Amino acid sequence: MRASSTSRTLREVTTLERLSGAPGTGWSARLTHHGTRALLLLAVAVAVTVFIPQPRGQRVGTYQMGMVAGEDVIASMDFAVHKNTEELERERAAAAATVPPTFRFDPQAAPRMARAIEGFFASVAAVERANNPVDALDRILDDHGLAVSESQRGLLREAATRELLEVTALRAANEILPLGVLDESGPIQPGTPGIVIREISGVERIEAQDAVLTSREFFEQAAQLLPTGSSPEVSELLRLTLIRFMDATLRYDATATEMERNDARQAVSTVKVTVLRGEAVVRANQQVGASELERLRAYEEALRTEGGLEDRALDFGGVVAGVILNFVLLGVFGFLTFLYGHDVYRNFRWLILLGFLVVAFAGAAGIVARNDALPPESLPIAFVALAVAVLWDGRLALILVGTLAALIGAQAPFRDVHAWLPVFVAGSAAALSVRAVRRRAQTWIFAAIIAAAYVAVILTLGVLTARGLPSLVTSLSWTTGNALVSAILAMGFLPVFEWFTRITTDQTLLEWADPNRPLLRKLSMEAPGTYAHTISVANLAEAAANAIGANGLLCRVGLYYHDVGKMLKPQYFIENQPSGRNPHDKLKPATSAAIVMEHVTEGVRMAEEAGLPDVLVDFIPEHHGTQEISYFYERAKQEAEAEGEDPPDREAYRYPGPKPQRKETAISMLADSVESAARVLQDPTPERVRDLVESIVDDKIRQGQLDESPLTLREIGKIKDQFHKVMMSVYHHRIDYPATRHLTESPSAASPSSPVQKGGEAGTEVEGSEEGN
Repeated sequence: MRASSTSRTLREVTTLERLSGAPGTGWSARLTHHGTRALLLLAVAVAVTVFIPQPRGQRVGTYQMGMVAGEDVIASMDFAVHKNTEELERERAAAAATVPPTFRFDPQAAPRMARAIEGFFASVAAVERANNPVDALDRILDDHGLAVSESQRGLLREAATRELLEVTALRAANEILPLGVLDESGPIQPGTPGIVIREISGVERIEAQDAVLTSREFFEQAAQLLPTGSSPEVSELLRLTLIRFMDATLRYDATATEMERNDARQAVSTVKVTVLRGEAVVRANQQVGASELERLRAYEEALRTEGGLEDRALDFGGVVAGVILNFVLLGVFGFLTFLYGHDVYRNFRWLILLGFLVVAFAGAAGIVARNDALPPESLPIAFVALAVAVLWDGRLALILVGTLAALIGAQAPFRDVHAWLPVFVAGSAAALSVRAVRRRAQTWIFAAIIAAAYVAVILTLGVLTARGLPSLVTSLSWTTGNALVSAILAMGFLPVFEWFTRITTDQTLLEWADPNRPLLRKLSMEAPGTYAHTISVANLAEAAANAIGANGLLCRVGLYYHDVGKMLKPQYFIENQPSGRNPHDKLKPATSAAIVMEHVTEGVRMAEEAGLPDVLVDFIPEHHGTQEISYFYERAKQEAEAEGEDPPDREAYRYPGPKPQRKETAISMLADSVESAARVLQDPTPERVRDLVESIVDDKIRQGQLDESPLTLREIGKIKDQFHKVMMSVYHHRIDYPATRHLTESPSAASPSSPVQKGGEAGTEVEGSEEGN
């Protein structure tokens, strides 16, 4: 398995080998190397078991509204299906409403009312007999709370009318009131069969509603006691008088009524239905509706109460069984990584992050399993798949997704196809979507692809299982939100993951490829020739890298920065020199060589100060390797021979290295040398270009510069062919326009010894020797 968007640095490998032991250095080292990884796998399996334990005992199954049961669920015991809170409260309220209100009969009400009426009319009569002023009557009326009109006051002053009103009111109090008049503070509930009347002795009887009078009915019957032909004013004055002195004989007993209604509420059974042992809770191929779901949950609760259900609090044997199962499932991923992902398996830091992602997924699954409000569609598989695919590649992410789908399907809460299949499909879509998206700003595309995969699998399963529309809509809402949140979280955590693993992703590479980056912008302004050379080499190397399956983007971006050290002294490099002026002609060979080599050490310093990732910094020293700066060495050797001195030390004229450690930096060395040499190639025919490429590449092999890179001879052959193809597309013959021929043809006087040609060769030799030509 190839980490297409990542590379290791020598510093990282050294640290990891020191920590975990490198294979091949002895049995002890191998045991340490593989043992640490086995322990990590065991720790992850234990963590998964803790978060999602493997329960033992009878399993009811995981069902949702609208699903179709895959098997019969037969009750192994009697159990009751209890009413939910809403149903129970509704039935209790209905039961309470049927309880008739209780009224206490007050036999003293009629005498009290009669005495009050007699006292009132006596006061009015006394005022009239004493010929008191009008306002004396008003005071009596006000004292008794009677609001009457002027005409009604006049009627009260008439002795005959006053006597008629008094006699009629007393008859109503003495004759009608004892029959039973309700206290209006205790209204009769609609639907009640009557009322309960409790006598002074404690005896209770139930009376029909029409057997007792309301206050309105009492006033109507009292008005009928008036003589025929009585005026409405007299009838109204009688009604006002009775209202004022009304003393109901049936008084509402709120305490007794509420006690009876509470008894009625408590009498309502909390059990909706009782399922007997051997009875089907739900049948296979039956759609799970609300009633079936209630029966299943009640059965699960009954089993849990009796200790026969899968329990999350397991004994030691259950824990061991769960750990072994999870270890085996995760071991498949570990073994595949060992066989095909050598770089990933070797790097313990990377394995720690993979383990963390698996544990994080298991933790989220545990929360979902313990919370009925969270459906399986909320499992964050896309977060794991996106992080792995971006950090390494889609193939590793796809293998991990398959492993997690199997792992989650083996857990009791997620054994249904509606749980593990969306995990596999959506996770696979997330793993493969990275190939279509290369920038963090396109996170919404990740979410759209993942959501589309979720929608496809959930709709398909919904049709196959005849799932209800409301349930489908709920699931689709969860999956859409899950896709968006997972994509945002994955991209948000990616910088942290990059920092921990020391991996540079394609998204980060693209950010560093921006020509507006300060380092590149400064290079283009202060060393434009070097910048142009950089772009050409990057194009050449990217094409070659893509041809052999290496990381072309890494080649391109790495080469953008490989010569940034030249901007400190750009005039000492041929591509930045004006024609015929070469400052090296006035320097000693050792000084020139030091200046040329300085651009490597200074380039590394500048790159590190700019925060360039290590994988890009490595291009600066490795694209030169340990090549010899032959041009200045030969000059120094000639000067030493002319002065009769010992030959100079060759090592003083070598780049510090190291040699290329990756395919990408090895390709950059070859592309840099080929592009530099091709700039002065006269008459670049296909044959001459091919010879040039063959010569330069073979020379690097002879020098041993590619010995530490993973390039194979087959890949080197493909690189040569790609170099030739790209170079011919750049250096092809063009039309020689007569109008500009005098500007484009070479000077007729030019010869191998001419100053222009010599200057060009000398300058090229500086650049060429720098590249190892």
